[in-house]
Amino acid sequence: MTSLRLFALLFASSVSLAAQAGEITVSAAASLSNAFKDIAPLFEAAHPGSKVQLNFGASGALLAQIAKGAPADVFVSADEETMDQAQGQGLVKAAQRRDLVSNALVVIVPAGAAKMPAALAEVAQPGYARVAIGQPASVPVGRYTKGVLEAAKLWGAIEPKMIGASSVRQALDYVARAEVDAGFVYATDAAIMPGKVKVAFTVPTTRPILYPIAALAGAPNPGEAAKFLDFLFTPPAQAVLAKYGFGKP
Repeated sequence: MTSLRLFALLFASSVSLAAQAGEITVSAAASLSNAFKDIAPLFEAAHPGSKVQLNFGASGALLAQIAKGAPADVFVSADEETMDQAQGQGLVKAAQRRDLVSNALVVIVPAGAAKMPAALAEVAQPGYARVAIGQPASVPVGRYTKGVLEAAKLWGAIEPKMIGASSVRQALDYVARAEVDAGFVYATDAAIMPGKVKVAFTVPTTRPILYPIAALAGAPNPGEAAKFLDFLFTPPAQAVLAKYGFGKP
């Protein structure tokens, strides 16, 4: 037996054992980190023998991982566009796609800031020289931000001041460490650092901020993935999501 064939057999065996053991990998938008870390043990307690592995990141980066073959059973995006791309590539089970929660876009400043902007136009002023924004190409909060600023005809003024973040949590960290003057994040992210950031105002978005969820077409453990999706809509899981500030879709 060649070493390559032996490796393939061992890999297949390990995948099979993992599936039998009820292990699933959930790739979820970074803004869901705190909530899903609380939900995973609740699911495991309700389903003895189940084990949830959590993988967080920017939605676009997670999609790229999945497209390249990274093993995952469930995908949760922070926007419809990224999930549409996953569906278009045949990576998710469209019949199992559902909107899980909603969120809001806010502008935040460091807790020690002497002033706060009251409107988008103020963020374009010289007093805000560095502004944390998720990379629009791969970070949903960055796409929402760019869309809002373009609609307000302010993107040209603010883009040169943009400090690009690889995820919404990185944008939050930049503001929390006072490395920037302001930043655009989700309301739920701002809420986890009340002592380090202040919310200046909520930004109306042209489209609702929704988080679609679906099982992966190539899920190693499809049965367990379906159970996890269903569990997210039960009262215990919904209570955790509400605790962290997520709204109904």
